[in-house]
Amino acid sequence: MAEHLLIESTGPDEGPGCERFVGDAARLAAAGDEVVLFLVENGVTAALPGALPPMAELLRHGGRLYVDGYSLGRRALAAADLLPAARLVDMDEVAERLLTPGIRAVWH
Repeated sequence: MAEHLLIESTGPDEGPGCERFVGDAARLAAAGDEVVLFLVENGVTAALPGALPPMAELLRHGGRLYVDGYSLGRRALAAADLLPAARLVDMDEVAERLLTPGIRAVWH
């Protein structure tokens, strides 16, 4: 089982790339890999309920959803606006995960 840290910085309103990236994350989780999807910058809008159909797939297959609290606040959003599975994190936690031996990281 591989471990992935997938970082999305674009939102659903910026074109199809975000939805495809989240779909890739869902497929990795469905295949049994450990997947953490970290949403930063405009990507935090992908954690809003109903924003992306593949998000439900990712979470159903055990993927974890991290959301940057700073980016969320800069977009006038609050934790209560997000999917219940979303976990607010800061960059220290993401950096620690990024430096974990064997982690596969992709920034989109």
